[in-house]
Amino acid sequence: MRSSPGAPPRDSVLAHAVDAEAAVRLTRDLVRLRTVSDPGAADVEGPAVRMLSELFTEFGWEHEVTEVAPGRPNLVAVVEGGGGDGPTLMFEGHTDVVTEGRGEDWSVDPYGGDIRDGKLWGRGSADMKSGVAAMIHGVRGLELAGPFPGRIVLGVLCDEEGMMLGAKAFASSPQADGVDGVIVCEPEGYEVCTSARGGIRIRLALTGVMAHGAMPQEARSPLVAGARIVEALAGVEEWAVRRFGTHPHAGSVTVTPTVLHAGDPGQLNVIPAHGLVGVDVRTVPGTDHEELIGRVRQAACDAAATVGVTVATTVVDDRPAVEIGEDHPVVAALVAGHRDEHGREPAIGAVPGTTDGTILTRDAGLPTVVYRPGGKWIAHQKDEYVEVAQIGEYARVYAAAARHFLSAGATTDAEGAAR
Repeated sequence: MRSSPGAPPRDSVLAHAVDAEAAVRLTRDLVRLRTVSDPGAADVEGPAVRMLSELFTEFGWEHEVTEVAPGRPNLVAVVEGGGGDGPTLMFEGHTDVVTEGRGEDWSVDPYGGDIRDGKLWGRGSADMKSGVAAMIHGVRGLELAGPFPGRIVLGVLCDEEGMMLGAKAFASSPQADGVDGVIVCEPEGYEVCTSARGGIRIRLALTGVMAHGAMPQEARSPLVAGARIVEALAGVEEWAVRRFGTHPHAGSVTVTPTVLHAGDPGQLNVIPAHGLVGVDVRTVPGTDHEELIGRVRQAACDAAATVGVTVATTVVDDRPAVEIGEDHPVVAALVAGHRDEHGREPAIGAVPGTTDGTILTRDAGLPTVVYRPGGKWIAHQKDEYVEVAQIGEYARVYAAAARHFLSAGATTDAEGAAR
């Protein structure tokens, strides 16, 4: 296995400089803000961004707030190390969350930030406000431990739970220039995720012929067509697994119907003319998205044609699968930081969905790796929680990883200059 890249082994001064209790308090404060990613909301991330902006001002960090869309601000800070030239490392997170759903389904207040049984509970506790708090206090600890080479960019980007407008805006801005590596602080349960599955969202609009429920022979039913399309999509998934194989960490392609809608519950005697099938496709590195979309389109059209229904296909979003080599400096630094904290190598894994890192890699070519507190499968569920102890652990890993990355990069730069 690789040796630590450049910096000395575990630094007790650095570890003690990270204020784990402050990171927990910040997580609680963020969870208590209901920052649900709702396209109709007038102000989503605003309360969290205002809170963090005040904190950054207190720390003396240069930062900028940019409204990407109404009520959707990005917050980006730059922390200069004061230790000479070196690379630029970015930590990235988001403060928008998905809805809590029905409050009565929760056994805790979704926005209470309660701590009990060693866990901090609430919507966004794992995905991903604890990650934002850990990255902030990890960088603060690094700063307090003394000068470091290079600089750190902290990106708290908006709309991750939607169309990732914040990541798209950052990637196209001058702020992305010169970033040498990105640690995305999404919950992955101690895994260093060097790959992330891609995502394709497809809308299949069905058009048939309306008729009386007593006269189905006069109809061309989008409901029947939708059922046949759902069955056909299972065949597309089987084909895709054979065609693109199984990735060692990311698994295989999945083609999942998520919406099947037609008709009016108030008119049970009417066969509707129009319907909709929604499809969520998840891909792995090496998947040809254009070929796969074409296969979905053809399968849907063929299935619907058996009952005389036509299909219009719309690709709502298309995010590629991304991957970074395990020997990349940002991965090596993160592995070394984990080893410093835990005394053992981390597992290498994959993100089951997409993250802002997908967009940063696709649109700006930034090398990204994902690692953060919280269980890998807890996101978007009721009774979401994060282990309190993990928040400080991850903050210390982030601080150590940053030191490894920046010190190794500065050494490489100096050696190159000497030659």
